[in-house]
Amino acid sequence: QVQLVESGGGLVQSGGSLRLSCVASLRYFNNYVMAWYRQAPGNQRELVADITGGLHGGKTKYADFVKGRFTISRDNAKNTVYLQMNNLQPGDTAVYYCHADGTNGIVGSRELYWGQGTQVTVSS
Repeated sequence: QVQLVESGGGLVQSGGSLRLSCVASLRYFNNYVMAWYRQAPGNQRELVADITGGLHGGKTKYADFVKGRFTISRDNAKNTVYLQMNNLQPGDTAVYYCHADGTNGIVGSRELYWGQGTQVTVSS
């Protein structure tokens, strides 16, 4: 079975940092686009950052509201994607979700997976 296991959330003060990790039990992890989303109470789930997979993987994109503060990265040898969050602000408070989008190797297949979410709370 596929499982995305997240860790690293917590409570920090404004200006602090956290590093989120997501370990994915995906056989073809290298081929998946990995992403971090977040959702605050009463709001839609929104894309924070993603990172491509495959032969030319490692290309990143960021939402404007985190650009320059957050960094997404992946370690394919460890089946892990990270989100380094610096200079956190109260507006970053949300549940952060790991997401995988790719193939299990079957022609025409597409697999989408979500982590359980981890709470990030930033106090002022």
